[in-house]
Amino acid sequence: QVQLIESGGGLVQAGGSLRLSCAASGSIFSSYVLGWFRRALGKERELVAAINRSGGNTFFTNSVKGRFTISRDNVKNTMFLQMNSLKPEDTAIYYCAAAYGYGSILYLKESDYHTWGQGTQVTVSS
Repeated sequence: QVQLIESGGGLVQAGGSLRLSCAASGSIFSSYVLGWFRRALGKERELVAAINRSGGNTFFTNSVKGRFTISRDNVKNTMFLQMNSLKPEDTAIYYCAAAYGYGSILYLKESDYHTWGQGTQVTVSS
C-alpha cells in the first residue's frame, strides 16, 4: 500500500503561483492513477486534476483549466500540481490521492481512490 505526503501549500496573493508536491512511498508508484482534490471551507471535496500511470493522460476540472498543470515523476515517486494565476476561490485544503489503475485510465470520483494524503492548506488572498 502506498503512503502519500503533500507539501508546498501556503499563503499567496491572488495572481500568484504555488507548486504542490505529493511524495509517495511504500509501493510501486507507477502502478497508480493519481489525483489532486480540494476541500474549501463549508464545501464538499472536489476533484481538481487527475493523471494516469504514465502521465500521458490528464484531466482538469473546468475552473482550473489553463491555470493548473498536473505532472508526475515515476522515478522520483512524486506528483506535482503547478498552480498559476491563483484566485481567492482556490483557497482550500488540497489532497493527493491514489488508486490502482492501468493504461490511460483516469479516475474522476472520490470513491475511486483508496489512499489519501493528509492535505496541505492553500490560501489565496485578494
